[in-house]
Amino acid sequence: MSWETEIGAFECYLRAERGLSDHTRRAYLSDVGQLEAFLGPRSRPAKVDAADVRAFLAERHRRQAASTLGRKLASIRAFFRHLVREGGRAADPTVGIPAPRTPRSLPSPLAVDDCQVLLDANQSATDETPAGRRDQAMFELLYGAGIRVGELVALDVRDFDEHQGEVRVWGKGGKERIVPVPEGARAALRRWLDSRRHPGVLGEPLFPSLRSRKGEPPRRLDARDVRRRLRRRALEAGVVDRVHPHRLRHSYATHLLDMGADLRAIQELLGHASLSTTQKYTAVSAERLVAVYDQAHPRARKRRGS
Repeated sequence: MSWETEIGAFECYLRAERGLSDHTRRAYLSDVGQLEAFLGPRSRPAKVDAADVRAFLAERHRRQAASTLGRKLASIRAFFRHLVREGGRAADPTVGIPAPRTPRSLPSPLAVDDCQVLLDANQSATDETPAGRRDQAMFELLYGAGIRVGELVALDVRDFDEHQGEVRVWGKGGKERIVPVPEGARAALRRWLDSRRHPGVLGEPLFPSLRSRKGEPPRRLDARDVRRRLRRRALEAGVVDRVHPHRLRHSYATHLLDMGADLRAIQELLGHASLSTTQKYTAVSAERLVAVYDQAHPRARKRRGS
């Protein structure tokens, strides 16, 4: 079989069986396409061996981060495992190839005050324009529910339960979870949805573009739209730190942990498959505790001055 045929089948598998988002599917297919381009037009998926995969990763080793190489290996491994399951190969050529070691990096949450300033900025003006009400609801939901930006833009109006105060989120791998929505976000969502009470609205995107042509269904905002508007809001609010949607998710988890929330509960709220993924926030909170000690404890001040 040719690369084109096998990659097409792989894409169908990622969409239908894995339920991956458009963004993730594009990343998987791009990585496999780069392997194809590296090996040349005469190569075939059934003939690729471990040396070919190692050579592909080695060629990119000096100009790409270990995390990027790890993702490419994961994409290629998923492709060949699918090929083995479908009978296109006898064995997976990525078996035994270790993932590149990546330095451990901790999440970088915003300070609570910065989150408050970000959400309170120009709040009086949000009642005056549809874009302002929509953006306020988006940002309140990102921080108030800790959802991923991909999960945010995938929401439909029907996914927000105004009476129960919760939102139904479709996470990685198409897994569904219910996340409580705090009062600030609920109020912002109500203000946004009050202007959209019309037949059929439940099936529309919760956060659409306002530039859709008359008579056409509203276009769903994408992750780039949200990032761009959030950056603009942060600049207008005077928040010095770099702000992006995933940083609000980090802030959500870290602030919950700081306030005494149970780690298992945070895992469920974030939609993490493994508790080890959530445990990174305990390290962040420990570092913050040390920083508070160094700033506030009299013996710490004496130690610094000695």
